[in-house]
Amino acid sequence: MTDAPKGWDRNQMAARAAQELQDGFYVNLGIGIPTLVANHIPDGVEVTLQSENGMLGIGPFPYDDQVDADLINAGKQTISELPQSAYFGSDQSFAMIRGGHIDLSVLGAMEISENGDIANWMIPGKMIKGMGGAMDLVAGVKKIIVVMDHTSKSGEPKFIPECTLPLTGANSVDMIITNLCVFQRIDHDSPFQLIERAPDVSEADIAACTPANYTT
Repeated sequence: MTDAPKGWDRNQMAARAAQELQDGFYVNLGIGIPTLVANHIPDGVEVTLQSENGMLGIGPFPYDDQVDADLINAGKQTISELPQSAYFGSDQSFAMIRGGHIDLSVLGAMEISENGDIANWMIPGKMIKGMGGAMDLVAGVKKIIVVMDHTSKSGEPKFIPECTLPLTGANSVDMIITNLCVFQRIDHDSPFQLIERAPDVSEADIAACTPANYTT
């Protein structure tokens, strides 16, 4: 257990993830920090947000006087619609995901292994609402970005040699953005590489709380 520098805050992490969005992308955002990515879409970039519960073209979060209780995303947050929004059954939504029609998904995670395994759906012994759509997302989406704190609340590392929690998917993650840095790999046969550090975070700081193997 190692004390790590603070690095980026939640919004800065989301803004860094938003830099990976490309014009015309269809994008699925997980709950937690990933939902903040919608607030940082770069100027001139048009993306279409998709939700597993059957919506394509998600608008911004509504103000209190504009809330429609019938409009929610897969994380049960109230959302708004756009003129081009489309609604359909969750079966069609998952067909989009499983068919490889979603370009990018930004997810949270509890653990990532050095070979890209992801664990983000349950902790044994703790009550969960269900596995949600994460297993389908990591299997069917073209690119998976994980945004998470570098360590747990107790200071335990989350980018580790091998996941200890039940897996959501194996060899699935393409990029990891934490409060300290960014790791990416060019393909699923390559190791993760440290490509960017948060301000005032050194390579030694990152190494001290990253037991996973990576390149620099």
